[in-house]
Amino acid sequence: MKKNKNKAFTRTCITCNNKKNKYELIRIAYNKNKEISIDTEGNLEGRGAYLCYNQECLNKVIKTKRLERKLRTTISEKFYEDIRGVIIDKEEAKNNNNEKQNGGDL
Repeated sequence: MKKNKNKAFTRTCITCNNKKNKYELIRIAYNKNKEISIDTEGNLEGRGAYLCYNQECLNKVIKTKRLERKLRTTISEKFYEDIRGVIIDKEEAKNNNNEKQNGGDL
């Protein structure tokens, strides 16, 4: 059986359970040195969990502590704010691209 090299890598958001291409999700990595980090490239070692680029999913993760359970560690409020910053940056970039495609402000 041949492997399809063009097949997209799908992952599931831990909050909404939507399946998306792994590059459309934020990966949170927890490594053997007990360091937690935002893995924007998707190549850091360690246990990982995926989250949509949307603030509703982040708010639900904070409220339910689902990310802490998935990674088996405690997570600081500052780290959650760092994730929120990544989401906001992505939303702004998306809005800027939409404006450029539509010819800017008219």
